[in-house]
Amino acid sequence: MNLKKILVLFLISSFYNVTAQKDGYWDKERATTKEIIVSAGDRITVKTEDLPVGTTEVVYRVTLLDENQQMTNSLVSVLKAIPDPYGIGQGSAGAVLLMSKISGDDKCTYALFTSDSNAKKYIDNGKVSDACHAQTEPVSKDAKRLSLDKSSCLNSNTTTIWFGFESKNWLLKQKIVLEVVPWVDTKLNRGWNVDNKNEIVSLCKTSTMAQKMANSDDFCVCILDKIMKQYRYGEFQKLLAIEKTKVYKDFGNTCYNDASISKNVYNDLRTQANTLIRLQKYNEAIPKLNTIIAAGKATAFDYSSIGYSYILTKQYAKAIKFLKEGEKLDDTELLVKLNLAHAYLVSDDYGQAKAIYKKYQSQNVTDSLSWIEKTKQDFALFKKAGLPSSDFDRILKLYN
Repeated sequence: MNLKKILVLFLISSFYNVTAQKDGYWDKERATTKEIIVSAGDRITVKTEDLPVGTTEVVYRVTLLDENQQMTNSLVSVLKAIPDPYGIGQGSAGAVLLMSKISGDDKCTYALFTSDSNAKKYIDNGKVSDACHAQTEPVSKDAKRLSLDKSSCLNSNTTTIWFGFESKNWLLKQKIVLEVVPWVDTKLNRGWNVDNKNEIVSLCKTSTMAQKMANSDDFCVCILDKIMKQYRYGEFQKLLAIEKTKVYKDFGNTCYNDASISKNVYNDLRTQANTLIRLQKYNEAIPKLNTIIAAGKATAFDYSSIGYSYILTKQYAKAIKFLKEGEKLDDTELLVKLNLAHAYLVSDDYGQAKAIYKKYQSQNVTDSLSWIEKTKQDFALFKKAGLPSSDFDRILKLYN
């Protein structure tokens, strides 16, 4: 194989090694290193240091030493050669490196527990039925990796692990060295696990802003992202209720005005308003349309809809005001023109209404509905709603 091929293979290998690495670090500051003396044939338990928030892997090593032996290298120093737990999980050189280069002639069995009560039971009866892992064959040294995904000894709520040892030397005491090093996921170290995230999203869903939306998922995820970026979970929990409310409000306003989210928000409001109009719930549609207009996000069609709703709630002056604003926005929207004619007609301004009805009578208000047919439909609805109808027939005669 020539030098060029060797170089290419090296680069490919390096790429896969880098991309496979997890985003985190071996926390040497909170590693456990304890030298334990166990009396002949006795049992003892050892509690690890508190595991840091975001621990997703734990590597431990058990080494039995003769009386005068000393460890040649610590587990922390060994792990410097293994950039992340992926290397150990491959079961190759990384896993081999974990093993101590020395050990004594003595042997022991051991078990791991996730609660102090189970560890104490082990001291009393030596049973390992409550253990999350047990090494029942005597060993002089051992090393293993515990993973959040694969071991019942480690989950997102685990803060401590208890190691129980039983000496298999019935004559002399034993010296056991226990080393435990946690791997900390950088993102999870901020304390934002799935349950904590769901807590924030659930609270967001009950907010006034979120309840205005047909689908508030993107809005609530936006707030969650901003809170996670600014606060660790523990920090956020320590805020006063009034401070949390302000955080929600500030981030909510920012997210509400985000271009993609606000577009969905106003589309949702528009859809809700149009549905209410179809159901003839005009009083309920008006506030939703007003929200769109007040935010400066209204289309000419929105002005047409609110004008139509004001006509059917007999608020003619308001109808004329909003329909004229709709004309300024789009002077070619004939639904605005027709509703403006309606508003003039029912408010007893026949002259202005007549001019509009005649001007556009030969056109369509949509691609499939004529101006005349829409006028007839609206007049029929207006009569049922009890609107002034004395001039309806006069307008229809114009079309003949």
